Amino acid sequence: MSCNKQFHQRSQIDIKELYENYIQGKQTYRQLSTKYGVSEKTIQRKLDKYQFSHQAKETRIVTIVMDTTYWGRNFGVMLFRDSIKRENLHKYYVKTETIKQYILGIQEIEKLGFTIKAIVCDGRLGIFKAFKDKIPIQMCHFHQKQIIRRYLTTKPKLEASILLWKIVESLGASNEADFIKSLENWMEEWKDFYNERTLNPITNKSHYTHKRLRSAYNSLKRHLPYLFTCKKLEDVPNTTNTVDGTFSDLKSKLRNHNGLNKERKIKFINAYLKT
Repeated sequence: MSCNKQFHQRSQIDIKELYENYIQGKQTYRQLSTKYGVSEKTIQRKLDKYQFSHQAKETRIVTIVMDTTYWGRNFGVMLFRDSIKRENLHKYYVKTETIKQYILGIQEIEKLGFTIKAIVCDGRLGIFKAFKDKIPIQMCHFHQKQIIRRYLTTKPKLEASILLWKIVESLGASNEADFIKSLENWMEEWKDFYNERTLNPITNKSHYTHKRLRSAYNSLKRHLPYLFTCKKLEDVPNTTNTVDGTFSDLKSKLRNHNGLNKERKIKFINAYLKT
């Protein structure tokens, strides 16, 4: 009062709140600097100071949905998510997607005290072999259809392929007994066509004429024991959509911050996935 001067103290920026606005609010450095009345450099400096703290998760019975997504060729995230409570439980940063890491991830979740009711995955045979008779597995219906689509296309020309594709399209609405019966009826009708061979006049050796059709059918037969786990157990989805949706939203939010270096990108992903 005696010096006739006034001083105004700026309100402190809550760094945790700032980072939450950054990752969830899709706000850029420029937008945040306007909102908080500071420079973009100050926003960047405060965001760099933020340290994500891993919180202990409640151990319980979980259904693990797992999949991997990539940014470029050599940087990806393998995610393990509980579909019951929609909570991310574990992750790895990976260069390539391997069966070994999926197995290690499941083992790590069990070590944390979780009881795994079932696994939902995209159909890697090594996973089926690793957990056979230990943990029920659901083959993702979407990925199964994608496999068949690669072999037959969405508009197959051969009548046998058209009828097999119709069976595949009914997968989500079918029960196990009806689906198996449909495959058996298909094979009974098209067995000769399925086994048809073509002779190579040069080598005098024969090969299967309809290889792609055979591959499509064999994929269904191979995955058949894992296509209807969702109908036998509660709280087991028939797709990996909960993880795919998480990846889609994460990538959408990251696109608002193009140009992040790898360190900042990892920090962003850690905070977004909360694991």
